[in-house]
Amino acid sequence: MDCVKTVTRLKGSLCHQFLLFAIWWTSFQDAVALRSSPDPRHISSKSELATPPTTGLFEPIEISPAVIPHIPIPGEALPPMYPSFPKTFEPVLSGRCPVNFSALSSITEKTASDCSLPLAALVGNVICCPQFASLLRIFQGFYGKNSNTLVLKDAVADDCFGDVVSILAGRGANSSISTICSAKSSNLTGGSCPVKDITTFEKLVNTSKLLEACSTVDPLKECCRPICQPAIMEAAVQISGLQSVMTSNKDLAGAPSSVNTVNDCKGVVYSWISRKLPSDAANLAFRRLSSCKVNKVCPLNFTQPSEVIKACRNVAAPSPLCCSSLNTYIAGLQKQMLITNRQAIICSTEFGLMLQKAGVMANIYELCDVDLKDFSLQAYGQEEGCLLRSYPADVVYDNSSGFSFICDLNDNIAAPWPSSTSTTSFSLCAPEMSLPALPSSETLRNHGCHDTRLDHLIPILLFFVLGTLLN
Repeated sequence: MDCVKTVTRLKGSLCHQFLLFAIWWTSFQDAVALRSSPDPRHISSKSELATPPTTGLFEPIEISPAVIPHIPIPGEALPPMYPSFPKTFEPVLSGRCPVNFSALSSITEKTASDCSLPLAALVGNVICCPQFASLLRIFQGFYGKNSNTLVLKDAVADDCFGDVVSILAGRGANSSISTICSAKSSNLTGGSCPVKDITTFEKLVNTSKLLEACSTVDPLKECCRPICQPAIMEAAVQISGLQSVMTSNKDLAGAPSSVNTVNDCKGVVYSWISRKLPSDAANLAFRRLSSCKVNKVCPLNFTQPSEVIKACRNVAAPSPLCCSSLNTYIAGLQKQMLITNRQAIICSTEFGLMLQKAGVMANIYELCDVDLKDFSLQAYGQEEGCLLRSYPADVVYDNSSGFSFICDLNDNIAAPWPSSTSTTSFSLCAPEMSLPALPSSETLRNHGCHDTRLDHLIPILLFFVLGTLLN
């Protein structure tokens, strides 16, 4: 218990493994409202659901900064804390989507938990949207399981998409999930892909090769030495009718319609895979593929760091003015979202390049003691951040403790300052670019906090969401 009580920022200590991660969404007056029980008779109406975006590809792992909530940091003492628990209700469905949703209950429950009302925007990029995308892909394959089709028709797609969102909202998910994840009902229809039935699909695609490549996605190898991803792309190109374009070395990047067609056909390929695998196996494979994508880019929104540039341009030693300006800027980033350890490396590098191009040449990360986890969402009232692991993560809901998920704190790893003005040689797959060495078991024992769970070096972060749930 001594370890739990100690949450001061001590370099090299793992005693903060259980870190209270409190986020206040509204004022204390609103928080008190949690003491009253939700009305079990509450029923959502279709008008409460977010209107699906009318444009854009289905890239649910990208979220707009516009939906990132602002987390106030009052100067006064924190009011009493109340763990938040999701409000659930029976949704009103359209009645026009001929699907037995109970058969997908396990995947639906996981998605509702990962996209819970107060957390969806904060974990959208890494947890919620990849899981929502996986649910839609599995639903698409499940819909036509007893038929020859791999997609939904436009008319029924609207109703089914709305029903899926309604069911998730009824189980505690954010009803604006389609907006947060840039998803729409047309993602279920196959779009412009010319092949939408199983018979034609299996005539054109080497299905045994595809299934062998994607039935088990290795979380360590797939992102650096992909097997399933190229197999999906190959199948998508084959059913798109653009195989001749690819073999003649023509550039698809210059033909937006061709790119859209291939992307639509990738959705059809996912649908076929989801029909061949058990839903849990398909979900695991799709989530691991999503992890490869989310860890390639930094999801944070960087504004122009003019004050940092002004204060830090000519420093060569620790400067209070420079560090204060840098800390203020990073504090704004910390309010955006939770990111993974690999995303943090990319984010710190991108921000460092911005500063270098503006004339800040000194390693101000080192001078100002900036760590990787400083780029992720911070513990409320503490100087500790949470970096999610690069592997697929889920939000776990418990009736007694509320929400929790696994953080990869790794004891204050220093943020890397870029060595050049180019990231062309930057690769997280190179052996030398693995995450910095973790503390040894001897180091862990010396802290007096040794536990069998620490052998895995994965501290558990209990995430209590405080304040009232947004309606």
